[in-house]
Amino acid sequence: MIDEQTEKPRSSFWKELPILLGVAILVAVLVRAFVLQTFFIPSPSMENTLKIDDRVLVNKLVYDFRSPHRGEVIVFKAPTAWSGNPEGEDFIKRVIGVSGDHVVCCDAQDRLVINGRSLDEPFIFPGNKPADQDFDITVPRDRLWVMGDHREASGDSLEHWQQSGQDITEATIPEDQVVGRAFTVFWPVNRATWLTVPKQFDGIPNP
Repeated sequence: MIDEQTEKPRSSFWKELPILLGVAILVAVLVRAFVLQTFFIPSPSMENTLKIDDRVLVNKLVYDFRSPHRGEVIVFKAPTAWSGNPEGEDFIKRVIGVSGDHVVCCDAQDRLVINGRSLDEPFIFPGNKPADQDFDITVPRDRLWVMGDHREASGDSLEHWQQSGQDITEATIPEDQVVGRAFTVFWPVNRATWLTVPKQFDGIPNP
């Protein structure tokens, strides 16, 4: 009787194990597809905020409920003209201007001006200027003007505005191509940090 009683739980466990593993895999797939995903940084375009081979965690759900905000670091599906890859490629940049924003370079102190308010950018790569040429644009509806923190090493809205002959549509990203918001660096451990919106964006008025 003792042997029979102990055998039943063991048999039950091994029968249930495939189901438990299947559920765990399904949950992991659903989380990756709809909620969270990890990305690694392949280029210096966001230095020193993000460095090559950093790993970031991206919230893929947040923009189902609202639009991206200025100052947030986002992952998006780059247009073919940006990546040269017709199969698509993920880029990571910082949102500088949102729908309707008037963005100008630069004021007398060499700062970007958004909706009439100058923006200090202590997060850009040391020695970089906010932009390598003057520009004056208005972000189209439901699109984003994005720039890398390492301005001199970033294929971003400004570069594609220049290359396209100042075509604002070519230079901006559709909101519906945004994958999600990068909200933390989790690897390497000694660089782990939250990717919060810099306080300098707080005073930017709406258009």
